[in-house]
Amino acid sequence: MRQILAQTIIFLYATVGIISTVAYWPTIKDVYIHKKPSANIKSYALWSVSLGISFAYASLIVSDLLLMIVTGLGFLCCLIILILSIKMKK
Repeated sequence: MRQILAQTIIFLYATVGIISTVAYWPTIKDVYIHKKPSANIKSYALWSVSLGISFAYASLIVSDLLLMIVTGLGFLCCLIILILSIKMKK
């Protein structure tokens, strides 16, 4: 029973990671393709720092591959939005 619960949680965490990554796409599309200033630069800067620290923790301290992938993708998406928003503002 405990093994089934663990496998279910692992599957759900991976699914949440995929959904979270896909959820960034509308903002990336707005900023990059439609040139809409829909992203708050200060918020994405804070989220990028937060996710960068989470990714470093997952990579260097925990060394869990799934956690590294999920936090790394979130960090990458936030960073993309932040960079695109800064470039668009200039």
